[in-house]
Amino acid sequence: MKRNDELYQAYINILEEELIPAMGCTEPIAIAYASAKAREILGVIPDRVIIGASGSIIKNVKSVIVPNTEHLKGIPASAVAGIIAGDASKKLEVISKVSHEQIIQTKEYLDNIDIQVEYIDEDLIFDIVVKVYKDNDEAIVRIADFHTNIVHIEKNGEVLLDKPVSTDDNHSDIREKLNTKDIWEFINMVYIGDIKEILDRQINYNMAISNEGIKNNYGANIGKVLLDAYGDDVKTKAKAMAAAGSDARMNGCELPVVINSGSGNQGITCSVPVIIYAKELGVDEEKLYRALALSNLVAIHQKTGIGRLSAYCGAVSAGAAAGAGISYLNSGSYKDMTHTVVNALAITSGMICDGAKASCAAKIASSVDAGILGYEMYKHGQQFYGGDGIVTKGIENTIHNVGRLGKDGMKETNKEIIKIMVE
Repeated sequence: MKRNDELYQAYINILEEELIPAMGCTEPIAIAYASAKAREILGVIPDRVIIGASGSIIKNVKSVIVPNTEHLKGIPASAVAGIIAGDASKKLEVISKVSHEQIIQTKEYLDNIDIQVEYIDEDLIFDIVVKVYKDNDEAIVRIADFHTNIVHIEKNGEVLLDKPVSTDDNHSDIREKLNTKDIWEFINMVYIGDIKEILDRQINYNMAISNEGIKNNYGANIGKVLLDAYGDDVKTKAKAMAAAGSDARMNGCELPVVINSGSGNQGITCSVPVIIYAKELGVDEEKLYRALALSNLVAIHQKTGIGRLSAYCGAVSAGAAAGAGISYLNSGSYKDMTHTVVNALAITSGMICDGAKASCAAKIASSVDAGILGYEMYKHGQQFYGGDGIVTKGIENTIHNVGRLGKDGMKETNKEIIKIMVE
């Protein structure tokens, strides 16, 4: 692979598109973004709001705290935060700048305005439709497939934007070019200047929120519990710091995160453990960048087959990817990396996603642990083999099996999880 190759540029584009900042859990923020855009199109603060959401959106918004709202939760709070204080031009940082007066207005609006939530019972996993009304005026904004993908805008019956909506839940065009052999070649030859700015932002943002999670009280404080219970060796610290980032993020912290595959938790999981190991091992900056590029791309590769939202916990993919990055930092070979990922997937695949909430931090810790164990297993001459459950010969075949499990096999599981949560 050469720097002027189409594939090289495709991989750079993937990192640029996926590793973007977001403040707060990305599903409620997507609702806030759609709502801010709807208010912008309407031109005034509406006096009636209807939010339609697919089951997976409802699942991921129900229990997580919306930042800059003084600990409000849920779909109405997400929408109103966008309506009152949102800046749609900031996309996933739509409510990153909110005044105290706007927080008061948000609470008053919630108490006094007619806000309805409707379940969109269709096959599309990622679907948000916001309708806002003022007197005789109406505006509609729809986001589908992924968090910032506005596919329909309408005002008073006039269609201002209409794009086709895929039946797939992943904008996977160039992502379908991903495979572990090409990823390995890319990260070993990439010109660091092409990825430095992207990864510097990920390092700075994700370590900042992880440190915040360790310093202060958020959720179940999984990061602190791990350090208090098991000490601060590098393995424990890698798990604890990743968990602490999620502790903070799921529980109202107002710091941004650089996401991966549409998820801040996944962005934290595939970056923070790699950064912790790099510091412990004393590697140079270049090796850290290459390890982070590897971890991020391996995570995206796995999620391309699964989709943005699923009953399959995304931390599993990110934890396995972190194991790949840690293997690289320890001067592991391509073979070491691939076996690390397969081992990790054999351990934790099947962990369910029951929405965004405090317990995500514990799932992250378990997934990072699996990534580290996957590496340690192969280093000690141990591995899982094809035929062991969903593991099959070759990393690409195993990743394909996980994609089938997460996307197709767990569809009914996802529906049952949503039923349990809304009951």
